[in-house]
Amino acid sequence: MSKDVVLSFSGGLDTSFCIPYLQEQGYRVHTVFADTGGVGAEELAYIEQRAAELGAASHVTLDLAQDLFESFVTPFVWSGEKYQNQYPLLVSDRYLIVQHTLQRCRELGTRTVAHGCTGMGNDQVRFDVSIQSLGDYEILAPIREIQKAHTDVRRYEQGYLEQRGFAVPAKQKAYTINENVLGITLSGGEIDQWQAPAPELKGWCAKRADWPDSALEVRIGFEHGTAVRLNGQPMAGGDMLKMLNRLFAAYGVGCGLYTGDTTIGLKGRIVFEAPGLTALQTAHQALEEAVLSKQQNRFKPMVGRKWVELVYEGFFFDPLKADLEAYLASSQSCVNGEVTLRTEGGSVSAVAVVSPHILQAKGATYAQSADWGAVEAEGFIRLFGMSSQLWAKTNGSGL
Repeated sequence: MSKDVVLSFSGGLDTSFCIPYLQEQGYRVHTVFADTGGVGAEELAYIEQRAAELGAASHVTLDLAQDLFESFVTPFVWSGEKYQNQYPLLVSDRYLIVQHTLQRCRELGTRTVAHGCTGMGNDQVRFDVSIQSLGDYEILAPIREIQKAHTDVRRYEQGYLEQRGFAVPAKQKAYTINENVLGITLSGGEIDQWQAPAPELKGWCAKRADWPDSALEVRIGFEHGTAVRLNGQPMAGGDMLKMLNRLFAAYGVGCGLYTGDTTIGLKGRIVFEAPGLTALQTAHQALEEAVLSKQQNRFKPMVGRKWVELVYEGFFFDPLKADLEAYLASSQSCVNGEVTLRTEGGSVSAVAVVSPHILQAKGATYAQSADWGAVEAEGFIRLFGMSSQLWAKTNGSGL
């Protein structure tokens, strides 16, 4: 008798392989695709058709773009950080995928869940740690299993599918591609060989020759640190991020080639594109710099950095993440206002900030005017530097 298993499905090479492989192990495979905003109608139709072609017992597509904005994008923007100062955590939709895959398990009355993660990357950690944190489930990881017998896993998967009459798209043969409303990551091929990415390797972002001639300006409005308006119009976060992706991708904003330390200890190298997320974080940072106190601006990056590390390494459901998030939320009480962003291509800058909370003295402007006198300034400087002066007097200046 077949046993039900729910597979987190993307339509890519790895999860396509998982369906017939698990069927041949005696499982009835139910697929779940979490649409987190990175695919169009044509791609969505392909994913659903692919699941049916491969023989899935049932398939469910879930629209999770707004959920992803609320559960990840908002606190990520609050954090003001990137992993190792470069990578904007573009595969953090994994945690929502796990939650909804387990929800499908409960609907079907099964405690068996499967994913297409390899034994060579970070996603296996994110999936397994999250599943184990959310309940007692049996985890099947077919790609890890075949690694025990096959070193060239991708070649084996391609051959396995083709032998059974399932075509493998050319792009899937060369690269591992992840796409959602946060952005796109690409790895494999020449990227893994520490070579320059192929010129045609592009996702959303336009090539330099195709950037518009005129500059782009947009205004983003924030309430308590959350983006709620675009060019003065209220907009749901998920829809706003999609719009920002389209606007700034045309100018090549948010592209990167990142090498970093992975959770499993290997060096990882990916091409990524995150135009909308880059724009959001740039605008939010400019507003925070104007309205937070000096001590908040000094301390908060430490909290943000730890939050980013936890999410990157798979501890999305760890209580420490919730603790740090509570601090980040508290810090946003006065992060209200509107920021104007401008790009001429390649990068984006915050060029104007409007907020009732800007920390601006009525009678003083930095380096321009002051409502204190020279004696007060000299006294402040003397006291501010007292420790260094005392050390020099006690021990000699060393000059």
